[in-house]
Amino acid sequence: MDLFTINQEMCNKDGLCAAVCPARIIESKNGEYPVPIDEADELCIRCGHCVAVCPTASLFHKDIPLETCKPIAKELDISHEQAVQFLRSRRSIRQYKDKPVDKSELKQLIDIARYAPSGHNLQPVEWLVLGDKTDLKRLSGIVVDWMHWMLENASEVALSMHMDRTIAYWDKGYDVILRDASAVIVAHAHKDNRVAPAACTIALTYLELATTTMGMGACWAGYFNAATTTFPPMKEALDLPEDHQAFGSMMVGYPKYRYQRMPTRKEPNIT
Repeated sequence: MDLFTINQEMCNKDGLCAAVCPARIIESKNGEYPVPIDEADELCIRCGHCVAVCPTASLFHKDIPLETCKPIAKELDISHEQAVQFLRSRRSIRQYKDKPVDKSELKQLIDIARYAPSGHNLQPVEWLVLGDKTDLKRLSGIVVDWMHWMLENASEVALSMHMDRTIAYWDKGYDVILRDASAVIVAHAHKDNRVAPAACTIALTYLELATTTMGMGACWAGYFNAATTTFPPMKEALDLPEDHQAFGSMMVGYPKYRYQRMPTRKEPNIT
């Protein structure tokens, strides 16, 4: 089966599919219909640019069915001002309501995050969702064990990360590891995949931004994720595939407080 076919009754021969193809596997000459080059099937990264750009819906990619590609609704476009407020008003949420997040909503977040860009469109990100409060408390305890180990064996690093203070809060009954979040979402991938670190980070950023549109909030679980990459008991507890690594973890839940203003940040250093 050809990589793609063209509905010649609808195609206007504008060459847009060839112009946007990142792999340059589509040939389009003036007055002729676009055709795949000989190595197209092997070189195609299945990004969907060709299907997405076609104004006449006349290109049919064998792996990207046109009927699954929802048209862009112009009426849903947001203004520049709306985008600025949306992005600037994002807050890292560290206080959560004692309210579980439904599994269906967590799936919705991941469904949005899977559209994040990845190098060569490899889409390497896999997901681990942790939502049992007892398990989350146990995992926080393992992170505290890791901090004790760090204070004993790498005290300079541990103190620079204020692990002593974190342990003190834990001993007083405050979970400043996972902040009593309703769930933790871990993005993991094959440890040798070169695009995985950036892909997981970008996907989790998509997910974090998406939480605000669903009445939720999120925060990067830095201590937790650091332990997942270095502390054997945590690796054992998460039980990721042997050749996988966690490249980012996100706390998720319903914010306990509502923020009213957008704080400033440092001026950018631009050359």
